[in-house]
Amino acid sequence: MNHEGKLVAEKEIEVNNYDIDAIGIVSNIVYVRWFEDLRTVFINQYMNYSEMIKNHISPILMKTEIEYKVPITIHDRPVGRCWLVQASKLKWVFKFEISSGDKVHCVGSQMGGFYDLDREKITKMPQVFQDILKN
Repeated sequence: MNHEGKLVAEKEIEVNNYDIDAIGIVSNIVYVRWFEDLRTVFINQYMNYSEMIKNHISPILMKTEIEYKVPITIHDRPVGRCWLVQASKLKWVFKFEISSGDKVHCVGSQMGGFYDLDREKITKMPQVFQDILKN
């Protein structure tokens, strides 16, 4: 898959018995959790959640899109990858891919920003995140 942006997280994914549905494949909703795990791996490299709370901010999710391609079973050893493709003052966009070997199981994207916990509205993204794509 051709990706724009910068690869910011890559992680082996463990498929657990509670991820599997009645027909033996990973439930569609599990992919959303894996996207969150990948985004968290990335964010924690620059500012962990404790630091964000001290600064009265939190990342928020505004949109998730997923295209399911090949089902994952308990026997697969998937790897998740996350690319940062946009980081402006008010919005970030990530692209995701979950694959094993040469099989792409799903691709997707998320859009979000940061929320000011005191003012209860969208706020400027911390500069450290805005600067990632400039390097």
